[in-house]
Amino acid sequence: MPFYHKVGEIPRVKHTTFYKADGKSLYREELISSKGFSGVYSNVYHHFLPTAVKSVKQIKLHDTADWPDAPHLYYHFYTAENKKGGNFITCRDEYLVNPHCKISAGNVTEDTEDFYRNALGAEYLFIHHGSGKLLSHFGVIEFSEGDQLIIPRATTYQLKFDAYKETNKIMIIESDTAFEIPNIYKNEYGQMEEHAPYCERDFRPPSFMEPNTDTGDYRIIVKSAARFFEHIVPHHPFGVVGWDGYLYPYAFNIKDYHPKVGRIHLPPPVHLAFRTGHFIVCNFCPRLFDFHESAIPAPYFHSNIDSDEVLYYVEGDFMSRKGIKEGSITLHPGGMPHGPQPGKTEESVGAKETNEYAVMIDTYSPLFPTKHVEKTLDKDYAQSWLEK
Repeated sequence: MPFYHKVGEIPRVKHTTFYKADGKSLYREELISSKGFSGVYSNVYHHFLPTAVKSVKQIKLHDTADWPDAPHLYYHFYTAENKKGGNFITCRDEYLVNPHCKISAGNVTEDTEDFYRNALGAEYLFIHHGSGKLLSHFGVIEFSEGDQLIIPRATTYQLKFDAYKETNKIMIIESDTAFEIPNIYKNEYGQMEEHAPYCERDFRPPSFMEPNTDTGDYRIIVKSAARFFEHIVPHHPFGVVGWDGYLYPYAFNIKDYHPKVGRIHLPPPVHLAFRTGHFIVCNFCPRLFDFHESAIPAPYFHSNIDSDEVLYYVEGDFMSRKGIKEGSITLHPGGMPHGPQPGKTEESVGAKETNEYAVMIDTYSPLFPTKHVEKTLDKDYAQSWLEK
């Protein structure tokens, strides 16, 4: 995160005695750091030892969905057609994967008292439909439609929706490196520059949540790469009295992103929102179109030889695509040109604005579709550029 944040009670000097009200028992300090001791970090103060575990066992949470013979072509598939449902952990179906990035979606139809921790991955959660609270040992963040929740690796958390219904929808991106604010948006002091598409006041860090000091058997589902484990711990995971630092979950709504407008068409990196070590995430939002007298607002045809391009369509009128629905995902793999479908370039000439929301993921390593793509596939998409 680009700024320091403090929540609850902490000692005046870190790594010193911090006694509970009885004057005898110490709070337990935990340093949560990134990149060894060289990246951002936070100091967290627990009522109990954060290392206490009563039992551990491996569990099966999802069936294997590999699609080893998936062809190398253009893909369009409808995640809205997958109505499996489940809680915020079990509802997730992986659609596109590579060693550094996994893209999933699901409908949160059930509550659960389980906690979740992705031990080896940072997570980006897009709240497509629904509202509620993200609870973690850092505190509480209220979320609503359009929110992008950035959750650091190894954060123990829960999602609590205000209501559980089939329309609650989340899209998840997992990364083996952190989601970060691009350096091009920050000055040498770490503050957002005036040209950035957002500023610090747009980010919503956790608010204080009363520490839970209950004891019992609490179940944490821990994801480790493709394996899942059940950890039973003796104390409630949210028994934190306070913390401070730069590493914590936060929310940023896609509708708070300020898009750039150019005289001629600007390429997708101008919509950059977050970066990781192996891919970027962009926010496409309603904006005025290019203002050159002969501008073509629709994107030009493009061959990106170094990355795959994924678009998750949120809402609006998608001016360069036909047959798109809310929750559609397109994959245009590297090594193949892509661009507007027949007639869409001509339709865009003279248009003044676009009203669409979408999330783009550009990965530097090839993505591989799973069986969930095969089940929800628009089978005619790869041939949709044939001109009649």
